[in-house]
Amino acid sequence: MSKSINSMKIEFIAKSANEGFARSAVAAFAAQYDPSVAVIADLKTVVSEAVTNCIVHGYSEKEDISLCPIYIDCKITEGNILKIKIKDKGRGIEDIKTAMQPLYTTDTEGERSGMGFTVMQTFADGIKVRSAVGKGTTVMLEMRLNRR
Repeated sequence: MSKSINSMKIEFIAKSANEGFARSAVAAFAAQYDPSVAVIADLKTVVSEAVTNCIVHGYSEKEDISLCPIYIDCKITEGNILKIKIKDKGRGIEDIKTAMQPLYTTDTEGERSGMGFTVMQTFADGIKVRSAVGKGTTVMLEMRLNRR
């Protein structure tokens, strides 16, 4: 296990306007390690997808968003590896393997493409998903913050 060099935690409610906040906060935290512009862009993309999944899928059945927290825990480890955990306490995922398939979505209205996990897999260096029905989902992402 790599030694943690720095860390941060944030919590906010599952409101669409907070997706941009989450993306910017994680990017600002990572920026102190001077990653390339491309790495920051990829980082913002994966955070955006994970947070959007929390809002759209995890909490889709909740009416009071004040009861719908999203937690982000970031750590920089030796070798400039950024480890990000994005967690909700929403409805959870019944079958993670199926949910991670391209074009799979639980959106019955047809508004979503089902590409969130595919995008995360494409831009992150590593992804793990844990979920329990009725208890929530945690997406763990890893990204190398290569110096320019």
